[in-house]
Amino acid sequence: MAHGHKSDEKVVYVGDSRVKKSGRIDGTPPDYTAFPGKSEAFIPNFLLKEWMVGCVVLVGFLVWVMAEAAPLGYPADPTNASFIPMPDWYFLFLYQFLKYPYVSQDYVLLGTIGVPAIMFGALLLAPFLDTGKERRFYRRPIASSLMLLSLAAVTYLTVVSWSHYQDQLEEKGIVPEHHERAEKVREALERGEERPSFLKTDATPALIEADDPAFSIVEAQCISCHAADLGGGAGPSLIGIGNRLSSEEIAEIITHGTEGGMPAFEGMISDEEITQISEWLAKQTQS
Repeated sequence: MAHGHKSDEKVVYVGDSRVKKSGRIDGTPPDYTAFPGKSEAFIPNFLLKEWMVGCVVLVGFLVWVMAEAAPLGYPADPTNASFIPMPDWYFLFLYQFLKYPYVSQDYVLLGTIGVPAIMFGALLLAPFLDTGKERRFYRRPIASSLMLLSLAAVTYLTVVSWSHYQDQLEEKGIVPEHHERAEKVREALERGEERPSFLKTDATPALIEADDPAFSIVEAQCISCHAADLGGGAGPSLIGIGNRLSSEEIAEIITHGTEGGMPAFEGMISDEEITQISEWLAKQTQS
């Protein structure tokens, strides 16, 4: 700061009031491209930012999960031949990928361990493998191309997997379990009833005369559709069928089948076995 107009008077600066001609008077710092050979430190600067973004995304997912219940299905039943297994949406791409012959069957280890290990390993090692100074994506053709290719592949496999699943449901006439539950809840609320519970609280009734030789024939021919406890799966429940049908009616259904449902067993098993099954099923009654 100058005192007076004398040329020999000492000039004192308070702080640093000198401003360079090429300086940025707006206070905006230059970006990293202004410093060739230098960039932001990955650890801890960049990593800390990524962690903060990850925390925000995680909190968002937690809020979403608490607000919208997961569409859980019924307990798994290995005897249900009509069940179509499906993973969670974020694994649909890998589920579809494993359907291709070069990563399944004899090459299943490559598809389940090898390829995912390479993908996720490359993702973890990306900061150490790609150490270029350039930060603009169009100046990094290899890294940018791999990223776009990965996103396109994941999107394509996810869409194909979901489309195939919907086609299978339509072809087999299957309604997803969570849709059935939602429909039952809606119908109950419309009737003014309480929301139904889908938890199994009652044990399945024991089979009558389970040691009968006819049961071994039923196990070999029927449980794939009607379940091991005859509680139903792809086919209807046979518990209490003796209250609804006589042994002759059951034998008629086994022999000739039903339209659009049970196949005909005529010629597949003997008439004697059909009689044994029908008489044993007729004993399966409920009080």
